[in-house]
Amino acid sequence: MEDYLKAIYRLERDGDPPISPSTIAETLDVTAPTVTSMVEKLADRGLIEREKYKGVQTTPEGETVALEIIRHHRLLETFLTEQLGYDWAEVHEEAEVLEHHISEEFERRVAAVLDEPEFDPHGDPIPSDSLDPIDDDSATALSEHGEGGRLEVTRVRDRDPDELTYLSDAGITPGTVLTVEEVAPIGMVTVQLESGSSVSLPDRIADAIQVRAPEAEQAGDGVTKA
Repeated sequence: MEDYLKAIYRLERDGDPPISPSTIAETLDVTAPTVTSMVEKLADRGLIEREKYKGVQTTPEGETVALEIIRHHRLLETFLTEQLGYDWAEVHEEAEVLEHHISEEFERRVAAVLDEPEFDPHGDPIPSDSLDPIDDDSATALSEHGEGGRLEVTRVRDRDPDELTYLSDAGITPGTVLTVEEVAPIGMVTVQLESGSSVSLPDRIADAIQVRAPEAEQAGDGVTKA
């Protein structure tokens, strides 16, 4: 149930609720009948609301449960990288397993050891211990920007270990500042890093990178070239 609530919450933030059962099934790689059965259970517990022929959305109680699991997940990813030496490409699957089984005391101790981090290794914001909704930011996908844009990487999608390894080897992680050199019609974006090196990224990887104007420029006129 926690996996479903987490998925529905994320889908709500990426689009407009209600979320269709088919979208949930695709996201979690399960069958439609499985989604129907779980949706009934979640609705019976007051964790989601169902709108006939349209889909579902989390209730305030369901959102709180989703935020708690997301907090567990992102704290664990941070703990695994900073304290146990895991690579950022390895931690997602480990955290997916562990997130359901840690106590609130363990969560508090992990957060304290990490000095209450605000972001995980991939740049995703970690919900606070009060489980307030995560604030939206102004980040957009790298693939949405045109040539000449100078941008700072804020988040990188953590689902594909091969993508993360590729980006790490290329020197592209949260905090990296880059400039879009070329947007090719063949589905390739070439960026230049501050080191001077150029990296070509397929569109699917450019879609996985969230960017915004560098902080120094935000403090100025707030205009990003695109």
